[in-house]
Amino acid sequence: MSDLGQAFSQAFHMIGSLDPVLLEIVGLSLEVSLAALALAALVGLPLGGFVALVRFPGRRVVVVSLNALMGLPPVVVGLLVYLMLSRSGPLGGLGWLFTPTAMVLAQFVLITPIVAALTRQVMEDLWVEYEFPLRSLGSSPVRAIPTLLYDGRFALVTTLLAGFGRAIAEVGAVIIVGGNIAHVTRVMTTAIALETSEGDLALALALGFVLLGLAMGINAAASWLAEIARGHEA
Repeated sequence: MSDLGQAFSQAFHMIGSLDPVLLEIVGLSLEVSLAALALAALVGLPLGGFVALVRFPGRRVVVVSLNALMGLPPVVVGLLVYLMLSRSGPLGGLGWLFTPTAMVLAQFVLITPIVAALTRQVMEDLWVEYEFPLRSLGSSPVRAIPTLLYDGRFALVTTLLAGFGRAIAEVGAVIIVGGNIAHVTRVMTTAIALETSEGDLALALALGFVLLGLAMGINAAASWLAEIARGHEA
């Protein structure tokens, strides 16, 4: 058997046997990305709703900024978070650098603009549809935000899935602030990069298959929820 064939065979065996090293890395990846997503949802959903419904000075600048920040380079985010958490940085005293907490913070900064910008678009579309009945009931734009967030929940879950997909596949920021330390901050993307460079293709392939499966699952869930949302609107 060729080396490549053996690597594929070992990779499938690691997945099938639930290899402890594989599970540890996948588990930390999910833990970090889900924590970042939860924080991004807490900030991004109401922020997107507020920007969509409330008219205030500088609103257009905020909208343009949110759209621009959707394309934030991960390495730049990693560098900024690193500077904030370094010993000479404003948050250096927290001791978060090279910990999972730093990775959560980096992913939070990276995906919050995505959640906020996509939420704004969903909420603006809903406001066009429901503005008249909500205003006739005496609801102001600010008071309408929770109602529209609930009504657009299926579309907004798709938005959150997009944020999670960006977070789980991120490598540049987390390797800068996390350091890719074994058993501490090693996640799927950083482990794939390391193991490939060191020639351990079996583990890299196993992690790659898991990451690919997650990406496909996220896309399938997003499509399913989009269908539900369309049926709900109909």
